[in-house]
Formats: sequence, C-alpha cells, structure tokens
Amino acid sequence: MKNITQVLNQILVIAILIIVIDCGAQAPEILNLSDVQIKKSGVYNYWLKMGSNTYGKSNSIPVIVIQGDTPGPTLGLTAAIHGNELNGIPIIHQLVESINYSKLKGRVIAIPGLNAISIQNDRRRFIDEEDLNRNFPGKEKGNRSQQYAYKIKERVLPSFDFMIDMHTASFGRVNTMYARADVSNDTLRKLAKLQGADIILNSKGMPSFGGVSKSTRTMRAEAVLQGTPCITVEYGNPQVFQNNIISRGLKGIYNTLKWLKMYPGEIEQSTFETSHCKKSYWIYMNEGGFLEVLVDLNQHINSGSKIAVVKDAFGTIINEYFAPEDGIVIGKSTNPTNMSGGRIIHLGIMK
Repeated sequence: MKNITQVLNQILVIAILIIVIDCGAQAPEILNLSDVQIKKSGVYNYWLKMGSNTYGKSNSIPVIVIQGDTPGPTLGLTAAIHGNELNGIPIIHQLVESINYSKLKGRVIAIPGLNAISIQNDRRRFIDEEDLNRNFPGKEKGNRSQQYAYKIKERVLPSFDFMIDMHTASFGRVNTMYARADVSNDTLRKLAKLQGADIILNSKGMPSFGGVSKSTRTMRAEAVLQGTPCITVEYGNPQVFQNNIISRGLKGIYNTLKWLKMYPGEIEQSTFETSHCKKSYWIYMNEGGFLEVLVDLNQHINSGSKIAVVKDAFGTIINEYFAPEDGIVIGKSTNPTNMSGGRIIHLGIMK
C-alpha cells in the first residue's frame, strides 16, 4: 500500500508539472498591454505580438504581470532592448519569485526580453543592424526596426505610470552599475537614488553619440515625453548573469515599489557610495593597435593621469592616453584589439 501511495503521489507531481509547463507555453497572446484585464491578484504571463516573421508566425515578447490586491500605480520594467544586455532578465525573474503579490498595490508589468529577436541570436542590434534604442518614436509603416520601435511606443509605454529601463554595457565593454536620469526632475532624481547605484549620471535620454538623426530619441526619452517618469539603469556587463549586480538590482526595484507606496516595508539604504556626474563622454583611440586600459571601473582619476597604452603588432608603444580632466570611470573597453576610433573609457565628470 505504501508503494502504491508513493507511485500515486509521484504521478500527481508529474501531472502538476505538466500543467504548469503547459500553462506557461500556452500563455495567451495579446496585441496591446491595454488588453490586459485582471481583477484577481496573482502573476500572469502573456505573449505580446510585435509583428510576424517570414512564415507568418508571430514575433512576440514575454510579458509578466504581477497584479496586486488593491488599486495603485503601474511600474513598468523593460529588460534587454539591446539583445546582449541580460542582467535585467534575472532581476525580473527573482522579483516574480520573491514578491508577495497579495501585499502589492497596483501592478508591475515586466518584460524580460524586449528585443526577443536579438536575444535568441546573441546580438545587440535588431535584425536590420539598427539600434532599437535610437529609433524612437519609430514609424508605423517604416523599416523593420522603425515598426518595432513604433509598436513599443504604442503598445507598451502607455500602460506604465513609472518605468525603469534595464540595460548593461555592450560587447567588448564593462560598466559600473549606474543610473541615467534627468536629475533636474525631483521624481527622476529620487528614482535613480533608490537603485543604490555606483553612479548617477545626469542625462535627458537623447542619443548622445553616433551618427543618429536628431529626430530620433531613446525609449526613455519617449516615455518621458508621454508623461511617464522613466530612468535607465545600467546593470554591469553584457551577455552574462552577475549575481552581485542582480541582487543589487532587485533591492533597487523593491525600494522603488516601497517609495511608490506599492509595497510595504522600509527602504533599504545602499551600502555603496554613490557618485554624481553632471555629464560624461567616451575617450576614443586615434589609431589602431593593441589596447591596454590601466584604470578600473568606478576609479576616481585626476587630469593628466595615464589611462591607457596602445602598442603595435611588434609590441612597440605607439601612443599613451591621459585623462583630459578629473572624473570617474563609468565604463571601459575590455577588447584589446582595436582600430582607430575604438573606445577606451567612459569618463564621468563630477559635480
């Protein structure tokens, strides 16, 4: 009898697992986040259609809705608009695993993979080699990246009352954990501070480098133009899960929920000292060669400090680079092989 009971229990567990897996696979497809109509608290999964592929099948992105018991604001979390910027995804997953939604007021709408096409192909840019985060507001009848950005603008952003856009460094570079926000705005400044970042960088969210048209803007700038307070948080390095960064990021999300009165508890003070930068810029190589960056992330450097050495194929030093002014290292190159125009460090200028 005991063996039969054990077998029946095992069958029951397997049946439950099959149901759970099937429910995840069969998450309903929606055309707009406004289609989400939930009355009961809980965690709900959806696929949001963002177009179709060569075979006429949907190109969809995963949406997780954490619905609270009582009315309140909606916090939007968007991860990986660049397909290699992954640390935001486990932050969202751990939030879902740990939150008590019966204590939540309002809802969290989290997208663990906004650029689903590029994520599965280990790419940063969209399929047409465009940077999605430099293509807003997009175009309804534009090219592939323009239409995708347009759908984000129309189907995603209007559903958020507050928003955190989750990024990392790109290939060949590493970042501190830092927040970008227009610190002249009290709400945005506070949202940035709540994340416990190493650095808060004053930034309005417009494209800051590259040959980008002045008519385009970032998703963060688009959200703010729609009236949604939004910050960008850079959670470390690309194409990896960094447990220490993920833990800090999760704490920042909970701090945000508590500050918005969406979740009970005291705001946790960061154990990391936060530096404030009024501006930043990249320092680039004048020539190609083998690059050795001599400074560390989050390091304060003085004007004239040596930051990098470049050697030719024979090991001869062909150039040395020095800090043009006092600042802090926000990010840096990790790729020793560079041609002229390669990045060296991202230098933040303190207040």
